[in-house]
Amino acid sequence: EFSYPPLKPGEGHDSHSLPEEWKYLPFLALPDGAHNYQEDTVFFHLPPRCGDRTTVYGVSCYRQIEAKALKVRQADVTRETVQKSVCVLSQLPLYGLLQAKLQLITHAYFEEKDFSQISILKELYDHMNSSLGNTSLEGSQVYLGLSPRDLVLHFRHKVLILFKLILLEKKVLFYISPVNRLVGALMTVLSLFPGMIEHGLSDCSQYRPRKSISEDAGLQENAPRLDDYDSVSAADASNANLGMGKGDRKMAGNNSLEGQKANVPLSQPEKTCNGAQSSNGTVQRLKVPSRASPASSESDWETLDPSILEESNLKEEECENTASEQAGNLRSKGVSSEGLPITVQPQANTGHTVLVQGLVSGLEEDQYGMPLAIFTKGYLCLPYMALQQHHLLSDVTVRGFVAGATNILFRQQKHLSDAIVEIEDAQVQIHDPELRKILNPTTADLRFSDYLVKHVTENRDDVFLDGTGWEGGDEWIRAQFSAYLHALLAAVLQPDNEKILSDFGTAFVTAWKNTHNYRVWNSNKHPALAEVNSSHPFQGQYSVSDVKLRLSHSVQNSERGKKIGNVMVSTSRNVVQTGKAVGQSVGGAFTSAKSAMSSWFSTFTHSTQSLGD
Repeated sequence: EFSYPPLKPGEGHDSHSLPEEWKYLPFLALPDGAHNYQEDTVFFHLPPRCGDRTTVYGVSCYRQIEAKALKVRQADVTRETVQKSVCVLSQLPLYGLLQAKLQLITHAYFEEKDFSQISILKELYDHMNSSLGNTSLEGSQVYLGLSPRDLVLHFRHKVLILFKLILLEKKVLFYISPVNRLVGALMTVLSLFPGMIEHGLSDCSQYRPRKSISEDAGLQENAPRLDDYDSVSAADASNANLGMGKGDRKMAGNNSLEGQKANVPLSQPEKTCNGAQSSNGTVQRLKVPSRASPASSESDWETLDPSILEESNLKEEECENTASEQAGNLRSKGVSSEGLPITVQPQANTGHTVLVQGLVSGLEEDQYGMPLAIFTKGYLCLPYMALQQHHLLSDVTVRGFVAGATNILFRQQKHLSDAIVEIEDAQVQIHDPELRKILNPTTADLRFSDYLVKHVTENRDDVFLDGTGWEGGDEWIRAQFSAYLHALLAAVLQPDNEKILSDFGTAFVTAWKNTHNYRVWNSNKHPALAEVNSSHPFQGQYSVSDVKLRLSHSVQNSERGKKIGNVMVSTSRNVVQTGKAVGQSVGGAFTSAKSAMSSWFSTFTHSTQSLGD
């Protein structure tokens, strides 16, 4: 119902029309089931407009207030509760930083108890652009609010399985409610990949909204179709766009999305689209897209033709200097993720890494080829998905996704994903037995995971120290995953590397070599990896402690292990009973336990024996 600056040039701040590319914006900013929570925060990604391929990063803060508490009750407030979202659209992936600022302003806006007081929203827009205009994508600012420490405490050794799932570019769906827990966990997993948050998501939301209104389950659109959705207002050095959405509903749980109106103010940084007039009155033209859209043929995903390199070179030469200057201003150099030995205390890196535009990936890469080009070529990252976007899960132009959902309909349709991550119970449900086998952790992987969990749990009550010097801290954990990935990349480059790669999982490495991100990375030379130790950080001889680790992992995760746990519980329950029934129950329970244990242990010994071989 309000946007600053207007989303479309020539229209007022109170215009209800939306660009076609952003038709799902209201449903992302004001999430499904929002009436169940007093407040919530959403991170989401919007597709680029006008052919430019840079993701628009959205942060929305939602609150609700009883209508009777309002000092000024406007005519459109017809229900007992008013729900609104204040939303910022940005070209910088500063999720936590934007969230912190936005939560304060949203709280203050609601405290006014008069929603016509929009001056505070305009002030927020001006403040954000002045304070974040020269923000460099480095250090703790990018990771504010994303805690790998909490992730490891919750998921424990399964964090590495999540890491590998995304490396394999599988269809991964995260599920929990409310939204802030969902997007926090999902983005924290991505922060384990070196450079991913800073430079790896610029191409992660290339999708096309459905054209037909009837296909959207009868949901009404906020705007009539217009022929030209190409223009966006340009503001001086504006990196963020501010918007506010509203829906007033009864607390009785009316889920109808028709009552939901959301409008988001937004400004496009120093650039306009296809002839849109900029703030100084001149007309600029958008550069030619540097890469084909994900709507291109599926064969593009499967093959990496050398001509892509040449085509990319030619197109880069066509790019206007102004575009490259702008990119330089908006994205400063990031901090290097050094391939440190895992057992060495990682030190804070205060230097700057030289980033180079990848010829094939189109991403800004460091000397190791990081970030990997995972979220490119139709592999989407959607931290929160509205129900209206459900069709994307089966869209032929979408080859995979890492997505978050709060609606149970997403979770129920298991055939649309390879894995479902139940954040509440820290469960990773992998549907395909073959994929489960590929992701089964090796002994070295179990040692790595155990090393992380021990350091995090042992230092749980430690005092936080700045930088990476604190073992078990957030930066320390990211350094471990960086070292793990660098070691994997270095190992792949070695001749006669079968023994080295077996520590990472032979089946896993084979599957990974078939992914788009590996082929893109392997198409370039990375001399810096010659200095990295090319063996698994936790390689070594098999020992008794490894047997315990494998046993613990199997009991916690295998179906047979869970059955043993259930049998033991029933056994202990029967032991405390009295009378003749006790002997029968205990006898039956022990027989059941014995058969389950012998069956499971034979499988275990067979797997350890093959591992030893």
